[in-house]
Amino acid sequence: MPEPARILLVEDDGRLAELLQQLLTDEGYDTVLARDGQRALHEGLTQQFDAMVLDRGLPVMEGLDVLNRLRNRGVVTPALILSALGNPADRVEGLDRGAEDYLAKPFDIDELLARIRALLRRHRSDVPVIAVPGGSLDVTSRTVTTRHGDPIPLSERESDLLERLARRPSQVFERGDLLVSVFPDADDPGVVDTYVHYLRKKLGRGSVRTIRGIGYQLGPLS
Repeated sequence: MPEPARILLVEDDGRLAELLQQLLTDEGYDTVLARDGQRALHEGLTQQFDAMVLDRGLPVMEGLDVLNRLRNRGVVTPALILSALGNPADRVEGLDRGAEDYLAKPFDIDELLARIRALLRRHRSDVPVIAVPGGSLDVTSRTVTTRHGDPIPLSERESDLLERLARRPSQVFERGDLLVSVFPDADDPGVVDTYVHYLRKKLGRGSVRTIRGIGYQLGPLS
């Protein structure tokens, strides 16, 4: 089963935030809610998302300033601005400052969901290469390229495991979670340890960290 798309929802209006979070959850998305600009910036820099739904009038930091800082730090997650500021000049400013789409409040729920689906399609087709510490993973060719330019081919399962870790580099994964998401046809959790060993053999022992008592986390290539 494919992993649900992750969406960063940034909205300070309590009732609307709860409504949108429930709506996105019901659609099957893994949704993280931030209620102010500072929290949104933190989440956007420390986690990986497939799309962002971002209000403009936020406490602490304006929504477009959040987006601008994320873009300056290399975060390319596609963003939909959802704002009460909906005149043509506001929309142009939002698009010029890094948003992929702009929808004014009040909005139609079906239109919002359709625009999010479009963002997700764009993200998944445009980002076949995932950054890993010390290199990158091309998920199409299943090849890791080190910072020195050396290509390292991976098997399908090796690539799937590395991709799972790389898409959420700050997360520590339990073996059971990796078993279900990467090896759904296997019953023995030991298969996770086996493929971690294979990755370390190809990419260096530090490429996958063991977090004692919990599981595994992405590490830097040797």
